[in-house]
Parts: sequence; C-alpha cells; structure tokens
Amino acid sequence: MKDLESKTFLITGASSGIGRISALALAARGAHVMLACRSRDKTAAVLEEIGARGGKASYLALDLADLSSVRACAAQVIDEGTPLAGLINNAGLAGARGLTKDGFELAFGTNHLGHYLLTRLLLPHLERHAPARIVNVSSEAHYGAKQIPWDELTHPTKARTGLPEYSVSKLCNVLFTKELARRLATTHVTAFAVHPGVVATEVWREVPAPLRWIIKRFMTRPEQGANSMLAAATLPELTQISGTYLDWNCQPRPPNKLAEDAALALELWQRSAAWVGLPD
Repeated sequence: MKDLESKTFLITGASSGIGRISALALAARGAHVMLACRSRDKTAAVLEEIGARGGKASYLALDLADLSSVRACAAQVIDEGTPLAGLINNAGLAGARGLTKDGFELAFGTNHLGHYLLTRLLLPHLERHAPARIVNVSSEAHYGAKQIPWDELTHPTKARTGLPEYSVSKLCNVLFTKELARRLATTHVTAFAVHPGVVATEVWREVPAPLRWIIKRFMTRPEQGANSMLAAATLPELTQISGTYLDWNCQPRPPNKLAEDAALALELWQRSAAWVGLPD
C-alpha cells in the first residue's frame, strides 16, 4: 500500500528500536523518511535496508543533548525545503546521569528540551505545508512524576538510577503536547503524545546492567511498540482530538493529572523558550 507516496516524515532516533521499525513501515508505504540521529554509521544499516526494499530515506545529523546540533538539523530541513507531513519526536534515553552540553539535566535536556527546540524551529515549516502531524513519544512512566523540580533541571542527575528524572522528562513530553495543540488549534497541524508500551529498546541503554537485564525481560518487542506511533502519525480520524495522550493501542487515555494543568503546561513552554533562546 503506497498511500503515503509524496509525503515526508522526520523521525528522531531512528537508527534502532521503534524509530527504526517506524521508518521501515513509513517507507514501505511510499513515504520519504528523514532519519535524524546522532551517528551516521549506526543509521547506515537502516538507510541501506530501506533502499534495498525500494524505499526512500535520508540521514540528518542530530544530537538532542546539544542545542547547536538541534539548530543545525532544523536549518538543514528548512533550507532543503522539503514539505513535512509529520515530525516524530521519538529519540530518548532513560537511566542516564549527568548534564547535556548546554547544562541541563541529561534526561530532561535530551527527551524534552532538544525536541522542544527542534519542534519550535520547524513549526513555521510544518504550518506552511499543512496538514501535518507532530508525535511526541512519551511513556506511562510520566505517571510517576509528582512535580517538575525546576531548580533541579539545570543540575546533574540526582537519582542513582536516573529513572525519576526520566519520569519528569516524559511528563514534560505530555505537557508540551497539550500546550502545542492549544497554540495550533486554528491551524492544520495536530499534535499527540504517545505511550508505545514498555518496549525493549536502546532507550534503556544507560540503566545500570543488573536492573536493565531484569526489566527488559518483561518488555514488549519494538515491532509492537511502533504501532501506536505510526497510527498517531497517519490516522486521519485522529485529527479532531489534537493534544490527546494515546496509549500503546492508540486509544485516548487520561494522562497524569499534572499533565492536565494548563498553567503548568504554559510555564513549561515559557521556561523552555527562555532556556533555548526563543520568544514564548
């Protein structure tokens, strides 16, 4: 089925896991997929696999933990002028500890702030070529966040496992989606936050080995996890529920109550804008 012929999708973190599966599936349906990843070498196998199947794919250099890399990636997309039908913010990490190059807690800076900047920079391009979709891959881990500890977001990871910080970053994905949808309400660009299921992918690569081995035994395969992300990016019937948090089966699900706080979503947007040097 070539129903996505002439459409282009940008997917972050598409060198492995559900990003890779989604890229293969979109290319099989005729789409051109832009794989925005840190390593060209690690992405080469996916590019070759898509090409061998007769699909169209290209590589974009993107390190979400480096805001200068995010700016360069967005500038390249805009300069090339290719219309985007979808931006899938899939890349992420869990269990890592430290700071990004720009001085933000590593999970927050990578999972939220890098994607926030990429999305903001590409928004005029998406609106110009609408209709378009934005899919933010979150996680049910966002239910574990009890607050956003603003003062801790510019300090190194505190928790030994890094998982509480991961939960906060995933809450930020949902809050960002809510505010994004509100601001795009009069356009033809829609946004969704998606929980793909607890999937055994490279997102868990920084979790300490004994814990990582145990938790991955109970996770689903990437092929299953990609389904909700693909549906959120392509199903036309979802257009009317922009801003929704979708479960692994692509059904609407009430998010963490904090994610329904419009004032908190606005505050996150404004703080993020100030941190990346954009107007709110």
